[in-house]
Amino acid sequence: MAELQWRGMIHTMMPGTEEQLSSHLTTAYVGIDPTADSLHIGHLVSIMLLKHLQMAGHKPLALVGGATGMIGDPSFKAAERKLLTVEEVQHNVDCIRRQLSKFLDFDNPVNGAEIVNNYDWMKDYLFLDFIRDVGKHITVNYMMAKDSVQKRMETGISFTEFSYQLLQGYDFLTLYRTKGCRLQMGGSDQWGNITTGTELIRRMEGGEAFALTCPLITKADGTKFGKTEGGNVWLDPTKTSPYKFYQFWLNCSDEDTAKYIRIFTLLGKEEIESLEQEHAQSPERRVLQKALAKDITCRVHSEKDYLSAVAASELLFGKGTTEQLNQLDKATLLSVFEGVPQYSVSRSLFKEGISIIDLAASATQMFASKGEIRRELKQNAISVNKVKVGEDYRMSESDILSCGSVLVQKGKKNYYLVNVED
Repeated sequence: MAELQWRGMIHTMMPGTEEQLSSHLTTAYVGIDPTADSLHIGHLVSIMLLKHLQMAGHKPLALVGGATGMIGDPSFKAAERKLLTVEEVQHNVDCIRRQLSKFLDFDNPVNGAEIVNNYDWMKDYLFLDFIRDVGKHITVNYMMAKDSVQKRMETGISFTEFSYQLLQGYDFLTLYRTKGCRLQMGGSDQWGNITTGTELIRRMEGGEAFALTCPLITKADGTKFGKTEGGNVWLDPTKTSPYKFYQFWLNCSDEDTAKYIRIFTLLGKEEIESLEQEHAQSPERRVLQKALAKDITCRVHSEKDYLSAVAASELLFGKGTTEQLNQLDKATLLSVFEGVPQYSVSRSLFKEGISIIDLAASATQMFASKGEIRRELKQNAISVNKVKVGEDYRMSESDILSCGSVLVQKGKKNYYLVNVED
């Protein structure tokens, strides 16, 4: 608990939670609704709660809501979510399982993590049986009092969504019965749903269970954490490339980074405080952002992806070499130079050999005329794959990077990407 406190990861907890964790090996769970086939960085706070729990010797459960994901949690949502099919939910569950394995140890014989799916115990539960066995223990008055419901009363809330807290409460009850689970954790917006579970356990089993929530992460400027112009920052590299993922953390403000490095990394208190002191002395070096971006990119992706992202960053901002360009795969290169003018040309031009002037002005029209490209070449302003070239330079197959493209640059900031097609 002391570890979570200094990291700023505790918002609210039920009385007795700290005593439970300090005196018993405790099984605890976090719920994740599989509404997409990837987690995004908004999920990472609760996942890191499970990580710290396991490191302290307790047993983490990750509940993927195969059943509740077919409904959608109404908590603090302005409108009802699109309902998913069984097949869509199962596909999402399988993808999320793979991502969780990068954070949690599933093989530890004492407190190995487990993934559970509430569809397993809900799929054969008849509606009449559920409302008879479970529904009678929680009053409508109790459910109506929850903030998540109150905030939807003006716009309207369907019975489907209204029932969500009862279903989530039943998940907690089921895990209490089958896994000895005594603690549920989640974001502060989940407090109402979690305490419904503790109330069911008290009323139906005469047992005691606990709740702990973490703060909802916000940005210093008031905008939503984890959102960019392109939408969510995903853990899936096909949705958010490792380069863009790395850049998100690298571009965080100083104020946000001081908060994020405690929550999203496993760096120790002394190391973080040392980094903060170093950052305060030379903020322009962004050592805090670099440490945050490195730790989390390596964890979510790999060290290789991190090194590729660093190399790609250097390339974009005027540094870098042809060798570094050759180390980038096609997806990373396109991610780095997203938005720059791109041209497609036949590989035969490079086999035969073509002058830089003809390539730039005739084959691609990246320059308006041969006169314009000649002027730039005379001023030593043109580079091919980060190497300066002159008027007499002829392009050949050796100029094609391993990913099948050629990078032409004018000055420091103007890039052109030539994609070579067979």
